[in-house]
Amino acid sequence: MKAKIIGVEEAVGTALSHDLTLIDTDSGYKGARFKKGHVVLPGDVALLKRMGREHLSILELEPGEAHEDEAALCVAACMEGADFTIKGPSEGKCSLVAGKDGLLSFDEGAIHAINEDENWVFATLPDKIPVRKGETVAAWRVGPLVVSEETVRHAERHARPFELLPFRPLRTALVTTGREIWEGRVKDAFPEKLEKKLGLYRAPLIGHEIVPDDRERIRACVESWIDRGAEVVFCTGGMSVDADDLTPAAIRDVATEVVFRGAPVLPGSNLMLAKRGGTTLLGVPACAVHSDITALDAIMHRIYAGLPPTNAEMRRWGVGGLCRGCESCNFPTCVFGSRP
Repeated sequence: MKAKIIGVEEAVGTALSHDLTLIDTDSGYKGARFKKGHVVLPGDVALLKRMGREHLSILELEPGEAHEDEAALCVAACMEGADFTIKGPSEGKCSLVAGKDGLLSFDEGAIHAINEDENWVFATLPDKIPVRKGETVAAWRVGPLVVSEETVRHAERHARPFELLPFRPLRTALVTTGREIWEGRVKDAFPEKLEKKLGLYRAPLIGHEIVPDDRERIRACVESWIDRGAEVVFCTGGMSVDADDLTPAAIRDVATEVVFRGAPVLPGSNLMLAKRGGTTLLGVPACAVHSDITALDAIMHRIYAGLPPTNAEMRRWGVGGLCRGCESCNFPTCVFGSRP
């Protein structure tokens, strides 16, 4: 690259080689005030100086080199899919924007591989979280104004398309266990919470029944909902280790496969995931009634996107699986920053 440095007064009539950023702390504005290719006018000189520019670089690329905008766009071509749009380049940066609601899914290893080249800055939202239409899920740029074509090829070799998995409106039933609730001594507060959570997936709650702490009656109730077409059955209560906690055993009686029983996540470590044919069975600990965010939220996103976690994957949720008790906490692996 050949670079000619000239004073801003001398630059009048010259086309800019890259975007020039204005940061105005009074108005809160930050952005490309002058875009690449803009021909500097006499009236621009005062603003350029207020932006801290006394000199400008006029670049001349040599064979085998790529401008920052070209580099960003080359990677964009590898990332854009039917569910995303590309924003930019602006100030050398491109962004990937969700075209619909859904569960974000991408290859984390590909991002790490791109960032191994120190010229690249590639940042994303966490993997396996719900995102909204119009939300930026990734952004990338190179640090220098000009990089080698090999730097661009490096990113292109490792880049993989992002996916947005649509949430499915699975027919959902709720079975509440506990004699104290069955006899009316305690009000069941979970149905209202569950319906609110299901709203994110537009999934209907087709029914709710309360049964006492009786293994056979819990089993029969779950099977009844499966027979009535429930695609997901929640069982709340009785998930701990007390003598009356019979829900896990009842779920095992119904299930053809138990994916896991217990998760390294707090609150909600007694979570249980099982399958009966095409129906998902969830054993939900009582903390879900008390706490707004628990292990349940992590797994619901995955189930309603049709991507339930394996036992091996869930066993890695411990890092990031401790809830701070507020909406902004990073908890757990697939909940980060989500907002219903």
